[in-house]
Amino acid sequence: MKSLFQQPGEDRPLLALILLLTGVFALALQDSLVKLMSADTSFWQFQTLRSIGNLSFIVVLALMSGGISLIRPDNWRPVYLRAALLTVCMFCFFAGAPYLTVPQMAAGLYTYPLFVSLLAGPILGESVGRWRIAALLLGGIGAAFILSPWDDNFSAVQVLPILAGFFYATNILTLRKACRQESTLALAFAVGIVFIAVGMLGIFLLSVFPPSTEIRDNMPFVAIGWPELTLLVAGFALFASVLNLTGNICLSRAYQTADASWLAPIDFSYLIFAAFWSRVIFDQWPTGQALIGMTLIGSAGVITAWRERVAASGQRAVP
Repeated sequence: MKSLFQQPGEDRPLLALILLLTGVFALALQDSLVKLMSADTSFWQFQTLRSIGNLSFIVVLALMSGGISLIRPDNWRPVYLRAALLTVCMFCFFAGAPYLTVPQMAAGLYTYPLFVSLLAGPILGESVGRWRIAALLLGGIGAAFILSPWDDNFSAVQVLPILAGFFYATNILTLRKACRQESTLALAFAVGIVFIAVGMLGIFLLSVFPPSTEIRDNMPFVAIGWPELTLLVAGFALFASVLNLTGNICLSRAYQTADASWLAPIDFSYLIFAAFWSRVIFDQWPTGQALIGMTLIGSAGVITAWRERVAASGQRAVP
């Protein structure tokens, strides 16, 4: 267990593959359950309860794995910046959960490789070549199929998962650029701290400055701070904490122990797991148009990852 939570050594692609698949499977289940429970809790209550569970489990894991020092980052600034970016990502992603299907949420989130390409220039100093431009166009078309802005029932809520994809991309870039040598428990602990702080802040503000009844009726998941807490919601938050911690630790470790450009195409298995849980829990399959959009977004991500791998191989070959 110690090797899983301490600083990584050499790249281990097979271990990274197993960790990645485990992580996306757990997170796809969690995200589907959040949609299922969204009528019984609020985003702020859920975030607070889940984060309390996360922090408790993290401290126990640290004590079992080598000491409390494992939750202390070497460089706290990028670690907590990443946690803040991931918090915004999760708000955008879950805010639309009551109104969107799980495949719609998943496809929007997985536009993140396109944003990685766009941000690679200003953040990493990389040029955007014709392959990346082609991938951006392909992914944009896929997003259009998912969003269907030409439909009469189009809602701005459908844009939220794509905003989540943007902030998830900034989280990935920060992780790879500045947090690669950090303990996975330190990364997870920082996310838990920021999540619980934001959850409690939301509860406080919505209690002191409650929105109008109309807004609360139309958007109860994000406009209500602390609804009545039931045993069902408490148990759900605890289970979601286990899934969330498992998923995030596995994903963080995977991207620390293998080339991100190699892992990125496999990361798109989340779309498959999301469709699977949507069928199991909600008896819903993606529509034909949604499947086309998901395929285009996935293809764009694979193209982006392939070109980044080719570029990285070329750089290593230069004496």
